[in-house]
Amino acid sequence: MKRLKILRRWFARKLGFARLMCLALLVLFAGARLWDPPPIQELRLRTFDMFQLLDPRHKTARPVTIVDIDDKSLAKLGQWPWPRTRIADLIQNLTSHGAVAIGFDVVFSEADRLNPDLVASQMRYLDDATRAKLRELPSNDQILSEAIKRSRVVLGETGQRAISTEVDKSLPFTGVATVGEEGAERFLFEFPGLLRNVPEIEKVAAGRGLFSIKTERDGLIRRVPMIMRAQGMVMPSLSLEILRVVTGTPTLLVRTDKTGVRAVRLKGVEIPTDRNGQLWVHYARQDPSIYVSAADVLDNTVAPNKIAGKLVLVGTSAVGLNDIKTTPVSSTMPGVEIHAQVLESVLSGAVISQPNYALGVELLAALVIGLLVIIFTPNLGPVRLVLAGATFAAILIGVSWFFYAQHRYLIDFTYPLLSTTAIYLTLIFASFVREQRQRVQIRGMFAQYMSPVLVEQLAQSPEKLVLGGEEREMTIMFSDVRGFTTISETYKHDPQGLIALMNRFLTPLTDVIIDQKGYIDKYMGDAIMAFWNAPLDDAEHEVNACEAAIQMLEKIDAVNKDREQEAIDGGHVYIPLNVGIGLNTGIGVVGNMGSDLKKNYSVLGDSVNLASRLEGQSKEYGFPIIVGSRTALAAKDQFAILELDFIMVKGKTEPEVIYAIAGRADVMLSGAFQRLRNVTIEMLACYRSRDWQGALDAIERGRRSEDADTLEKLFKLYEVRIKEFQVNPPPEDWTGAYALLTK
Repeated sequence: MKRLKILRRWFARKLGFARLMCLALLVLFAGARLWDPPPIQELRLRTFDMFQLLDPRHKTARPVTIVDIDDKSLAKLGQWPWPRTRIADLIQNLTSHGAVAIGFDVVFSEADRLNPDLVASQMRYLDDATRAKLRELPSNDQILSEAIKRSRVVLGETGQRAISTEVDKSLPFTGVATVGEEGAERFLFEFPGLLRNVPEIEKVAAGRGLFSIKTERDGLIRRVPMIMRAQGMVMPSLSLEILRVVTGTPTLLVRTDKTGVRAVRLKGVEIPTDRNGQLWVHYARQDPSIYVSAADVLDNTVAPNKIAGKLVLVGTSAVGLNDIKTTPVSSTMPGVEIHAQVLESVLSGAVISQPNYALGVELLAALVIGLLVIIFTPNLGPVRLVLAGATFAAILIGVSWFFYAQHRYLIDFTYPLLSTTAIYLTLIFASFVREQRQRVQIRGMFAQYMSPVLVEQLAQSPEKLVLGGEEREMTIMFSDVRGFTTISETYKHDPQGLIALMNRFLTPLTDVIIDQKGYIDKYMGDAIMAFWNAPLDDAEHEVNACEAAIQMLEKIDAVNKDREQEAIDGGHVYIPLNVGIGLNTGIGVVGNMGSDLKKNYSVLGDSVNLASRLEGQSKEYGFPIIVGSRTALAAKDQFAILELDFIMVKGKTEPEVIYAIAGRADVMLSGAFQRLRNVTIEMLACYRSRDWQGALDAIERGRRSEDADTLEKLFKLYEVRIKEFQVNPPPEDWTGAYALLTK
């Protein structure tokens, strides 16, 4: 038991639960096909019906004529059954017109009720002389038997559900021999009883066969038994017996194997059957041209070419005689025409069959396609998944249609299609469940760190999320509250108040980042790390990050105003919150990082380190927002950008120009900002060209400008550097870059 569990887990890990379930489905459907319950049978039969409707048998010749006991004949000659003398006249006229053989789709099971001796016994008021004269006349059955002797007639018989009388062994029977496996009779349809013609005409007929037809479960006639058992005897069908008589075959041969009957053989003709000895009828459209009225034959008004050289079937299309059947190509086909369709199919060689290897082909197709679907479907996207399903369905239908159209073989595509569809739907359902679980996981992972809109986009397109790690160009932000240690000391006896304060300013800052399409990487005490352009693409990630930074300062100002008023109202000391922000754009490696116990979607790289360093320098340069060169270049047309320095960060080989963001476009276009920027540009140009005095003069002019206090920290920083360089000049290869000494 333990080994079984281990084996099951190993398979589940290697294949996945969905694939294991599909393999089980494959086996289950194979078992169902071998069992072949009625629903599967009917689905298969409906498919074959569709094939016949799309491509019925096309008549190239009309070897059969039906003499129809139709409504016209009944109206003219009276109700059925007619006197046997009239049937004798019918046979005589058909024979004289050149009929090759005549088959009756009716049975003459009782003596004619109009036989002269019966009339003599039943009619009143006859004198003795007349009665004696009637009894001397030949019977109608005798007259019919004489007509049958002079022609080639095959009489029809019918199987019955109950045994009525014992079989008359003196009456002739058609010889049937079996070639192959013995005991194939058990596969044949069996009727306990048999209704035969009166012995007088039965003995003289050229042949005799059963016209019994077995309907399918849905009432349609698709197959006609060629050979059956009736009251313990193996007998041919009416159409098969007509063919035997015409071909001069003394004994019918039935080919069998372990699965049942395979075919029935005549002289020069082999008719394929199913295991029960039934022929799949290859139907043509109903053909009124093969019908002639029995009344016209009796009147000798029928066209000679309708009879000469034809196999003639005598039957009825009259609704009142209840011999109307339903077939795949017609809902109202007379039973006699079904026998005609069988004869036409065999004589023209247009026979359809379901070969014995059909089951093997169907099982193999289901196995191969099912395994292909199991192997490849889970790795396909939605569009390819639908295309793959349509392709497999088209292959199955196409192969089945090819066998039917080219070889007239009935190969069922519904079973492999049903099996493959079940596997396909199972995999789709498993994929749907997996995606739903993935979406829930994504929502849980990112809901607190991204905007709901972006989270939903990511949940609907999880393929955009590469948790395993990828390189992307990103904009990274670090923000930190200046002097928070001093502030926290005022809450040393009120830890709940400190937590409330942190939540008070972290919440609006977080909301701003999320609203601007950023992702919160982590909180580090009072600091926030965030980034843009991951996990979803953001074409304007630099601009969105800069806008977020400005809004964060605005949110902090609003919080400070509220806190200042609260301090005044509460009579305690007010210490403002000041935030420093560093932004940098560059290549980073982003993905799910951490341990087996806990992972976090985060980013690593030099661009991250530089963003952290820039945040730390905001207090040195006197600007709350400091950005790298790539961020500044992307945002220069929408924000007031001011160049600050050319710095060398520890760990990097190339220096970086850094900038401050002083405001949005309205600040950028203001005269005061333009003057300050010009002064800064002049100061930096003099500084980098070692014109120390020119740089100091630019600083002095800047201090006299409007809003000069904004640049005071920057001016003091450069004054200190310049005075140091005046005493200790930089080396000859100095490029103007300044190595940061602090983080």
